[in-house]
Amino acid sequence: MKLFPYGHATHPQWQMAAALVLAQLRAQMALHGYASSPTLALLYITDHYARQAQDILDYLSAELALITDWSGTVGVGISSNNVEYFDEPALAVMLLELPSDQYRVFSGVAPLGLGFEMHSALVHADGATPDIGELVLELAHRTDAGFLFGGLSSSRSASVQFAVAGDGNISGQGAARGVFSGGMSGVAFGPAVGLVSRVTQGCKPVSPARTITASDHNLLLELDGQPALDMLLADLQISLDQPQEALQAVRATLVGLAGTGGEPVRQTGNFGNDVTVRHIIGLDPVRRGVAVADLVPSGSRMAFCQRNMQAARADLMRVCAEIREELEPAEMPLQTATALTEAGLESAPHPARRIAGAVYVSCAGRGGPHFGGPSAEMQLVRKALGDVPLVGFFADGEIAYDHLYGYTGVLTVFTT
Repeated sequence: MKLFPYGHATHPQWQMAAALVLAQLRAQMALHGYASSPTLALLYITDHYARQAQDILDYLSAELALITDWSGTVGVGISSNNVEYFDEPALAVMLLELPSDQYRVFSGVAPLGLGFEMHSALVHADGATPDIGELVLELAHRTDAGFLFGGLSSSRSASVQFAVAGDGNISGQGAARGVFSGGMSGVAFGPAVGLVSRVTQGCKPVSPARTITASDHNLLLELDGQPALDMLLADLQISLDQPQEALQAVRATLVGLAGTGGEPVRQTGNFGNDVTVRHIIGLDPVRRGVAVADLVPSGSRMAFCQRNMQAARADLMRVCAEIREELEPAEMPLQTATALTEAGLESAPHPARRIAGAVYVSCAGRGGPHFGGPSAEMQLVRKALGDVPLVGFFADGEIAYDHLYGYTGVLTVFTT
């Protein structure tokens, strides 16, 4: 598998941004080592272009005649290798060259047929879709590996998804032009498409792991047999007698939830992949409870946490290192190892790393400012993985495996 051509650009006029991206794609397709006959494209746009989504797709489709399948969505921000675009008009495209029998684009008008063996899937979804968490879980269970990656569209205007299937729409839906709102869409991959994925959490636990011993739907009532509100106040070292200070501290605090058999806090002090982070949405002084933006079944494990820049940076570097370790051969020729060391981790893609391209979906509340400066999150990824083709977007919720996360990053690489 060759490197995936990719391009990104910002401009007040979408036509100019699209032309700049096309120039980058065509230049790379002419280079040795890059795919020259791709058929699948991933397209991400910022919400500044959301109203022009159909025009952008029509233009790019006409210019890239080889591409038969499209998938993507909108975000308040998008990303590519070493750069983030927030609050500005921008788009990013990556072209994938995969065996035609190893992927299928799906959407509400082109659902997956029974004849395709789905091993994994890239998923884009509208967060306003009812029971979206259950839909993610159901789709994950339809895959052989139980593995999804992707996220929820984020937009201050129209929430759109791109989905064009080369094998056509279902009967009666032939007029669909590839831009949709609501529901889920994406790309299902067969077992021959190699993927390596990791989830990075951006929060630091500020309490020990505890068991939820009493709850009422989304209301935490008791933790380890003690009133939940009292435990929260003690962990944060605050008092309701000083409401302003208490409110500020609670607003900065979240809840990391694990299952009944899970352990939210690792010995290393960070969260595991089975932890979902949710907002605290209210306090109940009468019942001494804490309201959470999710169901909190009794018997589950939890920990209070807060967003933390240093923890987020360390965890992002950890997942990148894990991906490198899995992809790089245990033993490589001395000449190769020396070349990689001399060039540094910011060197151009090397065959030893076996990365054809990558997709990064991060929370809209993360991005450069959360990591110390503009584009800092993507600069960390580039420093760790090297100069690999990468596109992605900043989401209202991140999808990985069979979970719907928050405040996380989901990094997935296509391997050669």
